[in-house]
Amino acid sequence: MRLPASALRPLLLAGLALAAAPTAALLPSAPALARPAPDSFADLAAKLLPAVVNVSSSAEVQVGDNSGPDLPGFPPGSPFEQFFKDFMERHRGAPGQNPGPAPGPERRMQSLGSGFIIDPTGLIVTNNHVIDGADDVTVTLQDNTSLKAKVVGRDTSGDIALLKVDAGHPLPALQFGDSSAMRVGDWVLAIGNPFGLGGTVTAGIVSARGRDIHEGPYDDFIQTDAPINRGNSGGPLFNMDGQVIGINTAIYSPSGGSIGIGFAIPSNMARQVVAQLREYGHPRRGWLGVRIQEVTPDIAESLGLKGGARGALVAGVLPNGPAQGAHLQNGDIILSFNNAAIKDTHELPRVVADTEVGKQVPLTVWRDGKEVTLEAVLAEKPDDVEKVAAQQNSPQSAAPPISSLGMTLAPIDNAARDKYHLSADQKGVLVTDVDPNGAAAQKGLKPGDVIVEVQQGEVSKPEDVQRRVEAVRREDRRSVLMLVQRQDGLSWVPLPLAPDKDKQPG
Repeated sequence: MRLPASALRPLLLAGLALAAAPTAALLPSAPALARPAPDSFADLAAKLLPAVVNVSSSAEVQVGDNSGPDLPGFPPGSPFEQFFKDFMERHRGAPGQNPGPAPGPERRMQSLGSGFIIDPTGLIVTNNHVIDGADDVTVTLQDNTSLKAKVVGRDTSGDIALLKVDAGHPLPALQFGDSSAMRVGDWVLAIGNPFGLGGTVTAGIVSARGRDIHEGPYDDFIQTDAPINRGNSGGPLFNMDGQVIGINTAIYSPSGGSIGIGFAIPSNMARQVVAQLREYGHPRRGWLGVRIQEVTPDIAESLGLKGGARGALVAGVLPNGPAQGAHLQNGDIILSFNNAAIKDTHELPRVVADTEVGKQVPLTVWRDGKEVTLEAVLAEKPDDVEKVAAQQNSPQSAAPPISSLGMTLAPIDNAARDKYHLSADQKGVLVTDVDPNGAAAQKGLKPGDVIVEVQQGEVSKPEDVQRRVEAVRREDRRSVLMLVQRQDGLSWVPLPLAPDKDKQPG
């Protein structure tokens, strides 16, 4: 395709700049050696294709009249959602034209994806979104044999599903490889069976690892430029030894077609989930029982954490959970879990989830200016853990506004509980007014928020807050850390401290 001159200009300019650079600056001191590209993938593909299948799922949907589409409640991103929209557009006609004939009250919608056999008895792995919402699932083998499939188990958070078919004879099966051994630049082969056309093979390299695409709490995708198109979801991504090192799951594409940015679930994560689906019918992830938030530079400075912002800040300890049994506290920063360093909040849920339920693991936390080692016995993650709320502390009297932070405080009384819909056992100090130009407003505090702790110490009346803020100011810290109960839960908020007016430069 010919690019317009405007698009070529930056490329040409970059080339001229490169040509003008000193030669010595362009050459590495020790040349890196690249492994040669395979002459052909044909032998490898021929060996793997029989174990890759097409997965067809269908569901009954209710269709409204021409006054507007009566969209069913399919999960966001589900193939049924897009197929239904396309169907309705075709039957409504183009904008400005008469709508097409009114559809019937029920239609059977169909979506297609891919999968791969992992056991000769007929166990098949695919993406959960390929079959989500379906009441009928059919698997088509490489030889065009169609078999009804039963859903053995599914993992909605990790987007993995395990199916079972009965072919009456052993089926060719694939093996999982070690996804952690894959390096950026390694060759990979993607095979899918989209739209019932038969096996489709594409090749590329590992473009990146550890990608978070905000699809779930355990995102750790392999990125590849091997073309992955619609209908390839659930298909395998192979290394050059013919082992499955990923499950092709998503693409980044403005148009819906491949632009060379595809994402696959790593096999090391998938293998563990598939084993749990096979044994229990659902994933059994390790669960610590804490709410966490990011450790910002302000929070790290407030708590005197050495080495910069790192770890995961505990913003709530859920009652009767492993964290409570291990004596974790609000305000602890988890620095390591099971002897693995925790760099950020994204890493902790994944590491905990990958740990065996019932295992006793060591944790290192930052507390009161020093590292503390604890032991926790992990439980199985409850399905409704997000709904569990931690409640805290105790109310009483009144005090003047903390003008330096731009907010006014008051004790929690019955009138405040009614006005702000606070629970009967809510404890702490109520924020009644916020200066729009003050530090509290800048950090998102609003009337009705409740300050539960200041600098990891409980507060029960406004004077407690004032006293702790002044103590932090005397230590010449730039911010004070508060645990705040909002409508959406507890969170730690670092409020910047204005310079003490009584202290003037000498």
